[in-house]
Amino acid sequence: MALAGLRIIELGSSLAASFVTSLLSDFGAEVIKIEEPGIGDNLRHLPPFYQGKSLWWAVEARNKKSITLDLRLEDARKVLKDLVAVSDVVVEGFRAGTLERWGIDYEELKKANEKIILLRISGFGQEGPYKDRVSLDPVATAMGGTTFTIGFKERPPVKPGLAYGDYVPGIFGAIGIMAALYHRGRTGEGQCVELALYEPFLRFYHDHIPYYHKTGEVRERAGNKFYLGAPLGLYETKDEKWLAIIIIEDKDFGRIVRAMNQEELATDPRFSTMLGRVQNKDILNQIVEPWMKAHTRSELIEVLVKNQVPMSPINSIEDIFNDPHYQFRKNILEIEDPVLGKVKMQDVVPKLSLTPGCVKSTGPELGQHNKEIYGTLLGYSQRDIGSLREKRAI
Repeated sequence: MALAGLRIIELGSSLAASFVTSLLSDFGAEVIKIEEPGIGDNLRHLPPFYQGKSLWWAVEARNKKSITLDLRLEDARKVLKDLVAVSDVVVEGFRAGTLERWGIDYEELKKANEKIILLRISGFGQEGPYKDRVSLDPVATAMGGTTFTIGFKERPPVKPGLAYGDYVPGIFGAIGIMAALYHRGRTGEGQCVELALYEPFLRFYHDHIPYYHKTGEVRERAGNKFYLGAPLGLYETKDEKWLAIIIIEDKDFGRIVRAMNQEELATDPRFSTMLGRVQNKDILNQIVEPWMKAHTRSELIEVLVKNQVPMSPINSIEDIFNDPHYQFRKNILEIEDPVLGKVKMQDVVPKLSLTPGCVKSTGPELGQHNKEIYGTLLGYSQRDIGSLREKRAI
């Protein structure tokens, strides 16, 4: 696989950090997850459970190896440095300053391996006036401005429906690691990569920042529509279902009015250009919405697909399971778990033609790989391991 031979150590119980390593493990990186003895990662204890095992853990810890190590103890920190010496990357998701308090910050880790790459993900970053604040998923999306944009103007903001405050930073963290690895491949230099949970959402703010800078105006929540024109947003159907439609280009507008049997709208000066549709979006939506409401979802899908209009039904997980396109592309895989039995989960994304990713295992048992890592990889004797266990370091 593409990342075979890359060894990553994961520290902490951050979902964002866990998602970084999960993404990279999908492509062959060896991920050694360090967990607190007797307790383990927070995801292990997060519902829903099936047969006593967290389904979150089964998915997000897939392909990983689990060892136990109490980094609060000096003996354990010595073990960590031994691991760093034979690894490529460390990913940590502790609160800001934790590694410094334990004496294992980046400068210390470099003493064990000068080429090591350290990714640090924390709520507000390692520096700044908010660095000591605690943050998790909804705090990150709120701080980053995303939550402000979700919902209707006259109503309260709405929390995103999934844990984007962890998953999105996880994607950016993986990008940071790959950039640092590329640099190391050219120069031999390791480096520290630092990320605050809220920062990726600022990057997603497209034109809001220059728009506010130049106009002083704050874009309010727009509900199921979007400020860039119409039809653009979510539309209800006759059978009380929903479709997402996006019309930006003139050619796409021509396609939807043809589907509506109202081709005269394409030459209407109010709607014939992108700018015109932006300026007259409310009027245009008053034409489109009743048409959508007069047809069932299946009727609309048929006519819109026939006319090549960019659209999709709003899918539930049940819809996704039954969708033939998902099935054809094998977006959902099935894997055997010793507790769950056969369990379905997301396949690897994206698909590589020469070195495709693979899910080989679900989330491991706590300390399942202690013997392999301590005995085989680090070469510790049974006496060494026994001593660490007596000291409750592992």
